[in-house]
Amino acid sequence: MIMVKDAPIQDTSAKTAGALRSILVHVEGSPEASGRLHVAVDIARMFDATLLGVGVEMIQTLSDPYGMLGGEWVVQLQTLVEDDLKRAEETFRAKTAGLKTDWTALETFPASAMARHARSADLIVAGGAPIGREGNYRAASPADLVMLSGRPVLIAPPKPGKFHGRAVVVAWKDTRESRRALADSLPFLMAAEEVAVVECCDRDAVSDARTNTSDVVQHLRRHGVEAFGKTVATSPERVSTELNIAAQEIGADLIVAGGYGHTRLGEWAFGGVTYDLLNAPERFVLLSH
Repeated sequence: MIMVKDAPIQDTSAKTAGALRSILVHVEGSPEASGRLHVAVDIARMFDATLLGVGVEMIQTLSDPYGMLGGEWVVQLQTLVEDDLKRAEETFRAKTAGLKTDWTALETFPASAMARHARSADLIVAGGAPIGREGNYRAASPADLVMLSGRPVLIAPPKPGKFHGRAVVVAWKDTRESRRALADSLPFLMAAEEVAVVECCDRDAVSDARTNTSDVVQHLRRHGVEAFGKTVATSPERVSTELNIAAQEIGADLIVAGGYGHTRLGEWAFGGVTYDLLNAPERFVLLSH
């Protein structure tokens, strides 16, 4: 269970004004993906940002070695895609009343389309649907968005609930990806009431980790962020577990982390942690690459 503090958020309008101007979200008409849109709406309201909705789906190419499907089957698939996009637009307009919005509908692969449209966005909201439910003809993989978009990606768990952001855990490792994630997450950190900078390391690296987190905390405090550092001596296999424990301790519903290294096969920034955060998120995760 995610603990959320009951105390009201302090007036953060001065700190968050203009911090995020535009938020991009892939909208699907299916109930299973509705959580993603709800999260995007929450964040758009939080920052008074424009919500950019993209309905995108590709007609699925089917192998037909015997020529039995025929043109009628292709027409039916095309109609299905068009109906899905219409339903996605109806859902988007119904759920975003009162917000500044923009809508685009496309027939292409979702991940590549979202990555291209990220040029107009400060943040992408992804996830919020059962993992592996659909292929790349209908779904935009959060991993692909992290790798391709050049924007921070906020990943919602499969059943996200409401986004609060009152407390945040920053997963620190002294890498380029972590520095990028820290900068990208500043709007959320400045709006939070409490931020924990957590570095998980080997026992013989605790001293260096304390120096690292102390430096990051001082940097955040210069931005007006209420932050503190924490080091955890643990094995690499337990890093994602320890991050979630640290989040539970302060009632955080958001973990900020650096994403992959140069390639997925060379995933060195957090070792297997990136995989865990992407594929088994227990709370919201903001990843930058």
